[in-house]
Amino acid sequence: MRALVSVSDKTGVVEFAQQLRSLGWEIIATGGTMKLLRDSGVEVINISDVTGFPEICDGRVKTLHPKVHGGLLARRDDESHLAALKENSIEFIDMVCVNLYPFRQTIAKPDVTMEDAIENIDIGGPSMLRSAAKNYKDVTVVCNPENYAKIIEEIKANGNTTVETRLQLSAEAYTHTAQYDSMIATYMRKAAGLNEKLFLEFDLVQGLRYGENPHQQAKFYGSAEAGSYSLANAKQLNGKELSYNNIQDANAALCIVREFDEPFCVGLKHMNPCGAAIGTDVVDAWTKAYEADKVSIFGGIVAVNREVTKEAAELMKPIFLEIIMAPSFSEEALEVLSSKKNLRLLQVDMTKDESVVNQYVSVNGGLLVQDLDKKTAEVTAEMCVTETKPTAEQVTDLNFGWRVVKHVKSNAIVVVKDGHTVGVGAGQMNRVGSAEIALKQAQAAGFTEGLVLASDGFFPFDDTVTLAAQYGVTAIVQPGGSVRDEDSVKKANECGITMLCTGMCHFKH
Repeated sequence: MRALVSVSDKTGVVEFAQQLRSLGWEIIATGGTMKLLRDSGVEVINISDVTGFPEICDGRVKTLHPKVHGGLLARRDDESHLAALKENSIEFIDMVCVNLYPFRQTIAKPDVTMEDAIENIDIGGPSMLRSAAKNYKDVTVVCNPENYAKIIEEIKANGNTTVETRLQLSAEAYTHTAQYDSMIATYMRKAAGLNEKLFLEFDLVQGLRYGENPHQQAKFYGSAEAGSYSLANAKQLNGKELSYNNIQDANAALCIVREFDEPFCVGLKHMNPCGAAIGTDVVDAWTKAYEADKVSIFGGIVAVNREVTKEAAELMKPIFLEIIMAPSFSEEALEVLSSKKNLRLLQVDMTKDESVVNQYVSVNGGLLVQDLDKKTAEVTAEMCVTETKPTAEQVTDLNFGWRVVKHVKSNAIVVVKDGHTVGVGAGQMNRVGSAEIALKQAQAAGFTEGLVLASDGFFPFDDTVTLAAQYGVTAIVQPGGSVRDEDSVKKANECGITMLCTGMCHFKH
């Protein structure tokens, strides 16, 4: 039995080759792999001794030869194949152990050149993997070092791998080459300015019991490029498995948390914040967010951008929550919260990252792609369009409301007082309807003066300003841009309200 070994990732390859040799296998190797194995005392056949041809073109050509691919592709049960091998002095190759040049790692370097990228496009490796995978009934193909141990166990037990294992390894090899080719195609097409094709790579994170409803099947896949503020990389420290709806809600909460550097907490239900607040610390932020809407937060999700302390945990514990997310939990906090066996505790990387991230939304038969809405204009006094100018305290609250309202379903209105939400109106078919919900919520909680209102879209009429004045709003932030902006500005001037226009809308459908 013969194995051809040629790997870029040399993890465990020496031990693997040593065990194959001890089981009577011959080892053929190329270049750096051959040197490593020989230096480690493993008897190796040089690939050039098999092909009768030297490695040429700086190693670009070494395994592209009939004595390699004939040995891999020939069917052992086909007399004509066997005769062709005998006539051309070609021996079987019964295993290919190959992984590919590090293209992903190369193009991830900030100073990578096109020349560097091209030299890390593997040609011979994918060719051997595909040949071996095609002939899986007779040939074992391995591209993942994690499979070495299983392969050795089967050879020891059966004299060779089983056909079932070889089929699985074949599928894995084709997946590996497909991902590799997709990665190269994406890089080259971007360099060439082509965009009519989209290649995506996602790995299964977990199976889900069901989707939005029990009759819908669902799975959670994570992107290979997932970074901070991603559930794909989150570490679950306690509780039941996440559900489809949990993941949707938790993702929405993380998008809000991303907006804030100061201590911040948000409570969320059905992908909309029900309470959000900045504070002096995590306890203060939690207390304010909880007080904003004690009813809606029942069965909701909480996210904070500071470590959950024991004091914060003791305040959260009595409330029925589905998930608590944070960059970390103190040992004492974990002890307090883990006593609730179903409460999901997620440790999430909240490192700030300003790189452009794509957002994908499926529609029937298609996919919408856009940049994730990570830009938020800082609200400044210079944005004022009314006679009444904002105070420094109002600008602070306007900034807070502006960062929250962008994450509320459109039409969206958020009412703020002293760094926390007091009313949220989401997803209504008209803007004044959302405003009425938010303002009545604030009034019911006893907030009737000195309020700040944030709107994710412009005002097509002055009715929202009229309503806001009746409920004690003294400052408004909105994008502006309506052909009837002047009507709203005029109404604000009549009511003594300061209005700021950012020039940026944040619709969320």
